[in-house]
Formats: sequence, C-alpha cells, structure tokens
Amino acid sequence: MPVFNVTASSRVGRVRAKNEDMVLVGDRIVRDGEATAVVSLADTDRLVIALADGMGGHLGGDVASADTIENLRYFFSDLPVGLSQEQFRECIVHWHASIHSILDSKGRADERYDKMGTTLVALVGYDGHFYWLNCGDSRLYSLHGGQLQQVTTDHSYNNKMGIDGPTNLIVNCIGGGCHNSYIDLVACDPLIRPGDVLMLCSDGLTDLVDDAAICQMLQQGAGATDLCQAAEAAGGSDNVSVVVVRIE
Repeated sequence: MPVFNVTASSRVGRVRAKNEDMVLVGDRIVRDGEATAVVSLADTDRLVIALADGMGGHLGGDVASADTIENLRYFFSDLPVGLSQEQFRECIVHWHASIHSILDSKGRADERYDKMGTTLVALVGYDGHFYWLNCGDSRLYSLHGGQLQQVTTDHSYNNKMGIDGPTNLIVNCIGGGCHNSYIDLVACDPLIRPGDVLMLCSDGLTDLVDDAAICQMLQQGAGATDLCQAAEAAGGSDNVSVVVVRIE
C-alpha cells in the first residue's frame, strides 16, 4: 500500500477579513493553520483528504465550508465496511444530496445564511481503492514525470465558455442556491504512483500563481505552506488553502 506524506495549510490571505476555506486530512480539520500527516491504507480501510472554499460574496461562506467538511468527516468515519464500489458510489451521491439540502435548509431558516455555499474537492480511499470528488472550482492536480496536470474539471462559467483566466463565477456548488448541484466522482487508482505528487487547492492559489511556478515549486520539494506563502507574496487577494500529498 502507498504511504502518503501530507502537508496542509489554510490561510486568510492579505485582503479578506476572514477565512472561508477549510481543509480536512483524515480526522484533522484545518483553518488558519497548518497540519502534517503520514497516512497509509495499510493502517485503515478509509482515507479522506478534502478542501472546501466557502463562496465569497455570500453570507456564511465560512459556515458552509465548515458544515460540509465536518459532515464529510463524520460520514466517512461512519461508513460501513465491505461496501462494493457501486455501493460506495451510491453512498457518496446520497451524502452530496444530503449536505446540499442541509445548507439550503439552513439558509432558508436563517437569513444570515441565505444562499451560503461552498466548493469541495477531495481525494478519498476506501477498501483499497481511490477516488476523487469535485463540486465547484477548487482543484486536484497531479505531478508526474515533471509535468503538472489538472485532474478535475472546473465547474465554472469560464470553463463552460472556454475562457482562460481566473474562474470567478462558478456554475455548480454545494448549497449556494444551486438548483442542480452535482458531484463528480471518479475512480483514480492509476494516479496513486510512488514518487508522484498530488495537490488539492482553492482558487486563491491558482488565480495568483501560474501552473509553471507551482510545478517548479513542487519539484523542489515545496509543501502546502510554501505554496500559500507564494500566493500571499503575489497579492493574497483571496483566502488560500493547499494540500500537498507526496506518494511513497
């Protein structure tokens, strides 16, 4: 079984008043801080590494990301053993529908949380298999053979229209008044290669630091905090969260 050396960091940046991002590594939640972990599925039948970016411009973005990450943590810990891959997929789809409904209901019940929402990107392992999840425009990247590749697809207006540049407007999220929310769930065992690096990040990194610079930093051994600091040095106009997973 592969061993994951994980670094995680979530920071407010240089402009925003509060951090609406949140990160989950196993059972450890990170906001306004850092975390490290060494994880192997040889020690457990499940693993979750996730990142949520609360929707800027909406009330309660920090609440939406926190509710989603905390709910995901409990969901994974409570998953029964021995599910088939199809049963596991069905559980993820039901979980997504549930948390989407929870956020929307909270917004209807309290105007402070009206239309609050969040993105979610995650790398999960269950019963010896790996999957990535995506809802919104936070990203999963893979560094293999010196090449950095975005694995997930942005659920954004720019991507839908074929426009380059910062994602800005997303067309899919958890909560946020999104009427047709959906989650991508893709098996990704081939991505788990010794010597490779996986990176999860919010757009606070990729809107300010280009892929070439990120690739170079990862090749030079950068961890999550180094990448967050690079985004802050480039202006830090948004919250920034990163998880770097080095596979051994």
